[in-house]
Amino acid sequence: MHPKRKQRLTLALLVVVLSSAAVGLVSYALRGNINLFYPPADVVAGKAPIDRAIRVGGMVVEGSVQRSEHDLTTRFAVTDYDGVVEVSYTGILPDLFAEGEGVVASGVLAADGSFRATEVLAKHDENYMPPEVAEALQGKAPGTAGYPGKDSG
Repeated sequence: MHPKRKQRLTLALLVVVLSSAAVGLVSYALRGNINLFYPPADVVAGKAPIDRAIRVGGMVVEGSVQRSEHDLTTRFAVTDYDGVVEVSYTGILPDLFAEGEGVVASGVLAADGSFRATEVLAKHDENYMPPEVAEALQGKAPGTAGYPGKDSG
């Protein structure tokens, strides 16, 4: 092999190896900051990771909101009409948080299936629904078969 060609090949391989190492290091650093969205049906089915940051979204089940008398802890249930996840949140809820409305909660799923939220996001007007929630709820409505809310009797 010609020395000039050998030098170019070595340089090209060095660039590929260093680029791969940089991408690997960036991916490793960001993996702790990635929190994926899971609808309640996937959480109930065991598809969501335990003790990792995730997001759960759906509709707040009517009659499920329980506020603590001693602190800012609120417990409520979120459904996608196929499954229900119990959520516990300590803090001030958004003004638009209400039963029967869409929410996305960020937090950690416990081994017992409860979800400890660190942030709760509510819709910002009557027409908006977070894209993940809209996709999870597509074609489902209260009163339909499998809906765990109070309309199903």
